[in-house]
Amino acid sequence: MTHRPTLVFADGACSGNPGPGGWGTLIVTPDGRVTELGGHEPETTNNRMELTAVGKALRHLEHLPGPIHIHTDSTYVIQGATRWAFGWSRRGWKTAEGGEVANAPYWKRLMALLARRKEDHDGEAATVAWFYVRGHVGVPGNERVDAIAVAYAKKKGAQLYNGPLQGYGVAVYDLPEDMSLPEEKPREQREAGAKAYSYLSQVGSSVKRHATWAACERRVKGVSGARFKKTKSAQDEAKVLEDWGFKGQDIPSED
Repeated sequence: MTHRPTLVFADGACSGNPGPGGWGTLIVTPDGRVTELGGHEPETTNNRMELTAVGKALRHLEHLPGPIHIHTDSTYVIQGATRWAFGWSRRGWKTAEGGEVANAPYWKRLMALLARRKEDHDGEAATVAWFYVRGHVGVPGNERVDAIAVAYAKKKGAQLYNGPLQGYGVAVYDLPEDMSLPEEKPREQREAGAKAYSYLSQVGSSVKRHATWAACERRVKGVSGARFKKTKSAQDEAKVLEDWGFKGQDIPSED
């Protein structure tokens, strides 16, 4: 029997990282039903909220057979769920270097939900497929769960939709052609390229310089049309500003 997949988008947000956080997910089942979910945690991190969003979707769907297609802009979640967590589990939830795995309770819950799905459903009915969607590039489903997560992180909450797809105002099936995970660089390359000169953000006609990605993310998260860029040198920063149309302007710093 061939099952139609259930569509899932999931996202997390955090103000401060650590700080107040929120998560959001939207689910479209094969019968054309849309369910939005969201929640708040007073002290958390962005990665924990990303993991929570996926876990909440899987728990909501645990009794529904059929393949699930999960869309997220978190490479951390996808890499962990499809690669890293198996090694962590074999080592007693230790890293290859012997350290404690970050967010281990969240990972244990997520992997238990995935394992339970395989136990409760057979073959295709238990399949969970992962799709990477870049954040802030206009993918409607991703933009919607981002808005839900940000609203809950700000303790405002969101009006969550629960009803037929026909009456849903988000084009959830408007998906990018390429949803493959970016190739993971070797650790040496990641460490060599990790240090940044600055992080730039543009919101409307205002550009600001940040010393950390967390500060930059706080400014652009959930803002439609916002742009952000990591620079590696003064020359690289000047080139980005020129490309954005801000050549020669005095750019304020904000952290």
